[in-house]
Amino acid sequence: MKFLTMVKTLNPEVASEPPAELMSAIVQLGMEAGPRMKETGGMALAGTVTTKNGMLTTDGPFAEAKEQVGGYAIYELETDAEMVEWTRRFVELHRQHWPHWDGEITILQLQQFTMGG
Repeated sequence: MKFLTMVKTLNPEVASEPPAELMSAIVQLGMEAGPRMKETGGMALAGTVTTKNGMLTTDGPFAEAKEQVGGYAIYELETDAEMVEWTRRFVELHRQHWPHWDGEITILQLQQFTMGG
């Protein structure tokens, strides 16, 4: 099963540059995951497109937000419990190396669809 995790920072006033120790620990965790981690990187919110009650709204880019997206990772694992464990370990690294950071990691199971052609 493939999973996507997305990191959100809930207190952007603290979320300047992550400590170097945290980034080193995240690299180590990624090395430990090995081929189970398929891709990782940073993200920045560029905008949103919303439809509600027949109205289309676009917004962005945003200079300020109460939440900031920080990064993502794609894993290929056997179970969702395994994905929760990797995510818990990732959050623990933040707690250890950046204790003032408040955040949320969303876990999504990816489902592939075949496009007709």
